This record gives sequence, structure tokens and C-alpha cells, in this order.
Amino acid sequence: MPNIVEVAKEAGSFSTLLKAAEVAGLVDTLSTGGPFTIFAPTDDAFSKIPSETLNALLKDSEKLKGILLYHGIEGKVKSTDLSGVMKVKTLQGQEITIDATSGVKVNDATVIKADIETDNGIIHVIDKVILPS
Repeated sequence: MPNIVEVAKEAGSFSTLLKAAEVAGLVDTLSTGGPFTIFAPTDDAFSKIPSETLNALLKDSEKLKGILLYHGIEGKVKSTDLSGVMKVKTLQGQEITIDATSGVKVNDATVIKADIETDNGIIHVIDKVILPS
């Protein structure tokens, strides 16, 4: 079974996320580490960020790394494991709020495709980039 990075490449809608992971030095971790649950913003989600902001982030690997780690949690968490409203610690260290009362929301992003299985985790596709405080 392919890993998180291979599945994201195959999907074709995560080129910005993959480029960001490369700049942040996280490709190896996402290929061989884990298991992780990744809330993956699509290219459309990244396009909602003003291009000058995104370009500045792509030049700041430390800040970018923090933002990307904020999109992941330890372990394989399927949508069926989620219920109610919960706070979960991210790989970055801060908490995200997962609201599974009506569909699934992660902070203010909506999960648009859930439970994509990979060899080292689960990917849930979200419609927005979430930012740590």
C-alpha cells in the first residue's frame, strides 16, 4: 500500500501541499514515519490564501513546518472514531477542535473526503488551510 506522500501525489490535487512539505523538510517523515492522521488541504484550499502570503510562507521553512505539522495528529484516526466535539493535540503541539456533530469540521475547515487509507496513516481532505494561533 502506498504511503501518505505517494497517495497525495497520485490524487493530483495536493501539489501545493507536497511542495510545502518539501520546503519544510517533511517528505521523509510523511513517507516513512507514522502512523499519522493528516488533514490535507487541497490545491483549491491553498488558493484561498493570498499569493504573496503563500509565497512568503514557501520561503520560511520553519513557519511552514509549524503550519503543516498543525494539520497532523498521531495515530490512524478514521471518521468513525470521531464523535461530538473534541480537542486533539497536533504534531505541532497546539490543539485543534474536531467537530463531528454534523459532518466533520477541523477548526473552521470542512472534511470533504474522509478515510483515505495509506500504509502509514489516514488522510482526510479538507477545504481550507488551518493556522495555529
